[in-house]
Amino acid sequence: MHRAVRHRTPNRPVPAVVPQPRTRPVRSLIDADAIAVLHRAARVLLADLAELTDRLMAVVQEQEPAYRAAVVSDPVGIWQEMHRSLRHSVSSLLDPRGSRDAARRCSWKIGATRAEQGVPLDALLHAFRLGGSLVWQRLVEETSRTAPEDIRLLVHVASDIWNFVDEHCTLVADAYRQVERQLAWQRENRVRVLVAALLDGSSRIADLPETAEALDLPEQGRYAVLAVAGGSGTRGPGLLPGVRVHWHTGAEVDYGIVPLGDGDLPELTEAAARLRIGASGAVTGLAAVGDARAQADLAMGLCPAEGGVVRLADQLPAALVVSSPDLGAVLAERVLGPLTGLDPADSEVLLDTVGAWLTCDGSAQRAGERLYCHRNTVLNRLRRFEQLTGRSLARPSDLVEVSLALTARKVLPGA
Repeated sequence: MHRAVRHRTPNRPVPAVVPQPRTRPVRSLIDADAIAVLHRAARVLLADLAELTDRLMAVVQEQEPAYRAAVVSDPVGIWQEMHRSLRHSVSSLLDPRGSRDAARRCSWKIGATRAEQGVPLDALLHAFRLGGSLVWQRLVEETSRTAPEDIRLLVHVASDIWNFVDEHCTLVADAYRQVERQLAWQRENRVRVLVAALLDGSSRIADLPETAEALDLPEQGRYAVLAVAGGSGTRGPGLLPGVRVHWHTGAEVDYGIVPLGDGDLPELTEAAARLRIGASGAVTGLAAVGDARAQADLAMGLCPAEGGVVRLADQLPAALVVSSPDLGAVLAERVLGPLTGLDPADSEVLLDTVGAWLTCDGSAQRAGERLYCHRNTVLNRLRRFEQLTGRSLARPSDLVEVSLALTARKVLPGA
């Protein structure tokens, strides 16, 4: 006794014994009993899964209209899918760890498949929740039938069941959205390929109906093409407000396919003045869009470096020269070559005078006003030009050659 007292020194107090709460073992017992009740009912559902699938098919068709078309088009496939999903769901109640991955893969596949088929996501999630509700209802029914007193225990696992449903709804939605994004990218890429083929003239006749449908354009409509360059942000509604333009972005040039209907290409906004824009003439049919693109490129080649809009219809002689630059250079050399022997300043005066006279429709008076000189000075320069070049400005064929030669000199580098 004495030794026992000496052992309990004040420096080493005996720790207090903290009693464990009685709720933990009671809770564990309740959980164990609830799980046993759940497993007993789940085994019955698993054994009669075909009947459960039939009930779900009927409920979904009745309560989710968007699913009816899918059921009508493929009743066997939908039934098998629901059967598979229910089997994984009920199996997860019996063996959560062993069945978890298979159940998740099943839900993911359903979400992806429904996205491909175009079933609305809201309808798909509603169908999934209907399935969860039906499983819970059947668990309650089976427990009420065999052991009504155990219903109170089943309530303890209700949250686990609905958490499972929520988890798989999230999986379905994630799979759906991922596939939806992939499909959208594929559609956009397909449209881009179709438009590129239209613009470069390689579109196959067999592809034109698909192209017309993808772009929502008439196959035999009237179209023009814009070629736009001049910095970032070159395209958009700011150029042709209120007009639906199908744009194709290139490395250096953006192209816009413009439906014309019965009219002509509208005037572009002031924003176009900061860009270099070539506008084609009107063509008929999507098959001719490649020709319109070539015209737009020609027109853009005539744009000043500082920017502006050139419509091909207004610059046809220049377009002819640009479309055959080698011939244009030969023509310029043949017609204007005799002037190269003059002093450069003298040659420029003669060429500017002829150009002003042509711009003023052959009026020496107006050309003189433009050049700030007397009309007689203009006439003297014109006669000198005729003498040097051997061309008569009164002869129509010579006048055409002179006009084209001056155009070539203006638009062709080095001409």
